[in-house]
Amino acid sequence: MSAAAPGRFRESLEMIRFSHTVFALPFALLAYFRAAGPRPDPRTLLWVIVAMVAARTAAMTFNRIADRAIDAENPRTATRSLPAGRLSAGYAMGLCAAASVVFLVAAASLNRLAMFLSIPTLAVLFAYSYTKRFTALSHLVLGLCLGIAPVGAWVAVRGRIEWAPVLLGLAVMLWTAGFDVLYALQDEEFDRARGLRSIPARVGTRAALWISALFHVGTLALLALFARAVSGGPLLYAAVGIAAVALAVQHAIVRPGDLSRLNAAFFTANGVLSVAVGILGIADLFV
Repeated sequence: MSAAAPGRFRESLEMIRFSHTVFALPFALLAYFRAAGPRPDPRTLLWVIVAMVAARTAAMTFNRIADRAIDAENPRTATRSLPAGRLSAGYAMGLCAAASVVFLVAAASLNRLAMFLSIPTLAVLFAYSYTKRFTALSHLVLGLCLGIAPVGAWVAVRGRIEWAPVLLGLAVMLWTAGFDVLYALQDEEFDRARGLRSIPARVGTRAALWISALFHVGTLALLALFARAVSGGPLLYAAVGIAAVALAVQHAIVRPGDLSRLNAAFFTANGVLSVAVGILGIADLFV
């Protein structure tokens, strides 16, 4: 391994925000265990994790490639790996291609339906990167990208799409869209000046906060419906309660004119929510 390789590896993890995998992976694992029951197949579980990580790596890398010119103009994002020149576009394209191949192989190793859905899934993941150029609904498209994960995990086990994972996927979609609206508050003026479409740029801070809150109310309703659909026990319903507290805290600390605690809302509250729902929802199977 060359001296530069470790630094490039770390830079790659930073580029794709690998730590943010914690947002979607617990929901995928929850769907997997709910579909498989208390005695899961280790091989299937391994391929689900590989597919999830590979798909996210491909999607995030593609997004960084597509947005590198825009990121270079935004003071908040100008220091990212590609606009700052720490990684080359050619390297990022190679990483995206490799991750895409790994995802397709993982999907094909699961079952026929997973294989058939893998290419449309990649198409949705890549298409998201351009939605902000023409629609403020890009937040929901991002949510759809993450919401695919639990549905895919369920398909990996059962080989079919059922109502319960769709409810969980929709919950993840609204949850993601809600916190992405909050995150976009940082770029409200930049997006408006640059002609980019986001809910804050379209309707302003106060209305955007209300829209985010409505998305999160929908999240809680869908999580409760999912718990009912899978005949969840006390721990799964407790997880829904923890999600409600985490979302309430998130909205309490992000206010118009004061975004100083936005990172706490984005990272801490959402991390607690996803991990709590995943762990308690899975543990509920064994109680």
